[in-house]
Amino acid sequence: MNDDLLVLTADAHQSMIAHALAGLPHEACGLFAGPGDGLMVDQFFAMTNAAASREIYVLDGNEMLEVEAQVDADQRTLVGVMHSHTHTTAYPSPTDVADAGRFDPFGAWIFIIVSLKHPDPSLRAYRILDGTITEVPVAVDQG
Repeated sequence: MNDDLLVLTADAHQSMIAHALAGLPHEACGLFAGPGDGLMVDQFFAMTNAAASREIYVLDGNEMLEVEAQVDADQRTLVGVMHSHTHTTAYPSPTDVADAGRFDPFGAWIFIIVSLKHPDPSLRAYRILDGTITEVPVAVDQG
């Protein structure tokens, strides 16, 4: 598998889009996991936006601990965090970049953004390290 390609199962992709839409008018957020060290994602954990905001998201700390415990117990790997942009494009905002620097200082995670700016939601993924944003191509596995 291409290490530079994030592969989402159709279920994980659809779950992210559905959670983003269900979260309106606020940003939605969650974590996602896969079976190993690569960039395969087959599990999405919809979470509460503790900020209850249209412009920022904050993962609920207790939910995050529960998700991490479940992923560890299942011997899986957390791959990253998803959140939605309710009225802007699927590109990291300055707040997203600052949050990534605090939350993921080594740039290990993938940040998925689902934009709801247009009628058809769009999903893009990024790595963010030291303020540098690098887009990660996304494929949806229909298999």
